[in-house]
Amino acid sequence: MKKLLTALLLGTVAATSTLADAWPSKPVTLLVPFPPGGSSDSIARTLGAKLQEGIPGSSFVIDNKGGAGGTIGMTAVKRAAPDGYTIAVSSLGPFVIGPHLMKNVAYDATKDLDYISVAVQAPNVLVVPAASAHKSMADVLAYLKANPGKMSFASSGNGSSDHITAELFWQQTGTSGLHIPYKGGGPVMTDLLGNQVESSFMNINTALPQIKAGKLRALSITSAKRSPVLPDVPTLEELNIKGLQVYSWQAVAAPKGLPADIKAKLHAGIVKALNAPDVKPKLLEQGFEIVANTPEQFTAFQAAEFARWKQVITERKITAD
Repeated sequence: MKKLLTALLLGTVAATSTLADAWPSKPVTLLVPFPPGGSSDSIARTLGAKLQEGIPGSSFVIDNKGGAGGTIGMTAVKRAAPDGYTIAVSSLGPFVIGPHLMKNVAYDATKDLDYISVAVQAPNVLVVPAASAHKSMADVLAYLKANPGKMSFASSGNGSSDHITAELFWQQTGTSGLHIPYKGGGPVMTDLLGNQVESSFMNINTALPQIKAGKLRALSITSAKRSPVLPDVPTLEELNIKGLQVYSWQAVAAPKGLPADIKAKLHAGIVKALNAPDVKPKLLEQGFEIVANTPEQFTAFQAAEFARWKQVITERKITAD
């Protein structure tokens, strides 16, 4: 019996090793749980192209499966076979926000996924239209304190990064604003430029072109230090507004149970892709910071972010509706 068990174990190990060595022997799906055109989609397409270049004979295809704040697509990832042929490329939403916001989410973000790497991160930046009377964060704070709940803060949707950043900002400064949720970042930008809304904590990569064009004014940024692409914009920390280091991030994960050899191969490919000389400078120019951390680091980071945003969502009574 002991010899039989040993033989079976060795056979399983050999089969797993053979499977990993052969990966990928068919197209790999990079599933983006959002519609085309957003940051996650852009990062997925960048990674897919570079992984395909770097892994001989490979093919990586993008599958956009949006809905319910990304939780529909992430449910599909959870239900896929953990064989390396379905990989999620997503923002933080389905990993650390959606599970606290949506009812009946069909996956456990702490148990059902193998975390491979946070690819990039980007801070949010508080922007106002160029014609706004608010020239600085001091102006905004003075106005909020004198006019509670009146200044509009647009977001790309309830529970989005820009929304929860605003909620955290109000909480930390003892102020309140008027949250205006939209269905996506495009309409937010349109109404900001048209002076229909007063402000937004936008992702820096989304806001940067309009800031540089002089159509939006950046007042402060949520990063730990000033951004190289907006060196004149102070951080909230500099302005003595604590606890507001917030990043929107895009990361790569897989269904739980991904073979270690495939995970290692995929992680190495992601790190190489993000640091490629024709990729890294372009990402940095857009305001992204390269993270490319290890699976262990990502797992610990996800746990910390999961707890952080659960507390904010609970305390601020944020809902998906």
